[in-house]
Amino acid sequence: MRPPIVRLLLSSVFCLLAVAGCLKRETAVERGNRDQILHRGMGPEVADLDPHIATTANDYTVLSALFEGLVAEDPKTLAPVPGVAERWDISPDGLTYTFHLRSNAKWSNGDPVTARDFLASWQRVLTPSLAADNAYLLYIVQNAEGFHKGQLTDFTQVGFSAPDAHTVRITLEHPASYFLSLLQHWAWWPVHLPTLEKAGSPYQRGNRWTRVETFVGNGPFNLKEWRTGQHIDVTKSPVYWDAASVRLNGIRFHPIEDLNAEERAFRSGQLHLTEALPVAKVDAYRRDHPDLLRIDPYLGTYYYTFNITRPFINEARVRRALALAVDRAGITEKILRAGQLPAHAFTPPGTAGYTPTARLDSNFDDARRLLAEAGYPEGKGTPVIDILLNTSENHRIIAEEIQATWRKELGIEIRLNNMEGKSVLAARRARDFQILRSSWIGDYNDPATFLNLWTSGSGNNHSGWSNAAYDQLLFQAARTADTAARNALFQQAEALLVADAPFIPIYTYTHVFLKNPSVQGWHPTLLDHHPYKHVWLDPK
Repeated sequence: MRPPIVRLLLSSVFCLLAVAGCLKRETAVERGNRDQILHRGMGPEVADLDPHIATTANDYTVLSALFEGLVAEDPKTLAPVPGVAERWDISPDGLTYTFHLRSNAKWSNGDPVTARDFLASWQRVLTPSLAADNAYLLYIVQNAEGFHKGQLTDFTQVGFSAPDAHTVRITLEHPASYFLSLLQHWAWWPVHLPTLEKAGSPYQRGNRWTRVETFVGNGPFNLKEWRTGQHIDVTKSPVYWDAASVRLNGIRFHPIEDLNAEERAFRSGQLHLTEALPVAKVDAYRRDHPDLLRIDPYLGTYYYTFNITRPFINEARVRRALALAVDRAGITEKILRAGQLPAHAFTPPGTAGYTPTARLDSNFDDARRLLAEAGYPEGKGTPVIDILLNTSENHRIIAEEIQATWRKELGIEIRLNNMEGKSVLAARRARDFQILRSSWIGDYNDPATFLNLWTSGSGNNHSGWSNAAYDQLLFQAARTADTAARNALFQQAEALLVADAPFIPIYTYTHVFLKNPSVQGWHPTLLDHHPYKHVWLDPK
């Protein structure tokens, strides 16, 4: 029998161990691994969960869990695979696509997903009163542009039809090899019109149908909770047609604009995935935790948009001078340091075999000359210019570098105007800016997804720039089947764009983020799409 003092000491040790065990709480990641709940950082708060209103890549981050279109994406290649449509036929001339819908595709309220849902949704996108920024993505359909611009009022004349409840037919203006990939954009996804009608007009902005208590989707997950600024929770849908393949029980999306806060949340076990990583910490993770650092290819351009309706920057020579006075190599090599490349045009080099020949290189002598020719020698007489950017440590560092360069090389003073994401989107839509921090990620792997942005009819062209010759070249390119001839038209169009410089190209993207090793089925993809039905968590 142990002496009393020994028993007392042992008892004290056991108590201390028990307390220590209690103090070590299970992290969100550990709990998520156990419960199959993915915790994902998503950058700024989503602007809207209405796929016909949403415009940003972080909107897609959430929307892709809640909705599904006619086609889905292969998790490794993003090649089109069956979604709501179990199969499709393409006419020999490449103009007519006939989609055969699954009989077991359902909305989250149990209603069947029908061909009429798709047609009604596309009519909504193209209705002028909705002012959908992405409506131009449907212009590839016969007469869609005319309907959207009010030149045609009979929707039955647009190239959409539904021979029966489970058949959708789409007739194009011209053949397009990328059309099936284009259908993966959220502007093409269906919404449940009866739900929208209960909440207000489906054809006006401000309809509040996306509240949790009224939300209806058709994706692999259902909306469970949305606490603005805190999290968005989605839970596995029991009525999704392929629910048996969905391994996650849910996803919690964390809106975090502060990249340092997001990195701390990852490090403390609150996130499986970050949206980005502060540039100051890339080298440390590369050195100390290469198993957590991901640097994936990403088809996108980081740039500044000019509002060319504003004085001073409505002069092309001024815009070109500012664009030439950017040290792109310094930004990518000394600041970013994660495989990004200096951008000299708008379309990333090698996009589906196309590389632009027109360039905006870094040339301070030419920049000073152009500024003097515009009437501002050595920057004399230039006004102070505002750069509007959404809150982000990385955006701020890049803007401060450009601010210092323009002051030193051109004698131009810049003010940096930081706003949270939703405020920036509102200012962008109202064209209430001089220079706007911008990015464009390809909707599919083709030059058209970049160059179409700058056409006069594009809802995503916020610069005020319009060029009839440019529009005509894009119109011709869309109707040119020969790849070499089509690329030649793209080259001519991009040369016009670069000459007028309604933008400043800065760099082409890589996606730099942190990933917990327990996340499985997360493949590097050019568009940074990751179909959640193929993702799961394995702590081993």
